[in-house]
Amino acid sequence: QVRLAESGGGSVQAGGSLRLSCDASTFRASSRCMAWFRQVLGKKREGVAEIGSIGSTQYADSVKGRFTISQDKDKNTLYLQMNNLKPEDSGMYYCAADICRRSWANDLRPDLYNNWGQGTQVTVSS
Repeated sequence: QVRLAESGGGSVQAGGSLRLSCDASTFRASSRCMAWFRQVLGKKREGVAEIGSIGSTQYADSVKGRFTISQDKDKNTLYLQMNNLKPEDSGMYYCAADICRRSWANDLRPDLYNNWGQGTQVTVSS
């Protein structure tokens, strides 16, 4: 059974930084995609950043230039470095993992991910 565990969320002021981590040690796949999604109460879950099987990355337009997704394959850990945070970045952040279904990526589509963590809350105050 795949278990993903996020950590690193918290409360920061606008302009601050946070680094999220996702322990994905139970997930094994030869062609894997991993991503971060976020959700605000009452809204759809949206893709934030994805790293594909060949290391290619995709970002939501709203976070480009501020967020960086990376992974440590030895530790099987996914990261999301978030800089210059804005109040609109607030939400529950989820780690997701699955095989890549569209060439080397899943195009930040939540319907292509079947393995999810419990989430970590990020709150950015103005």
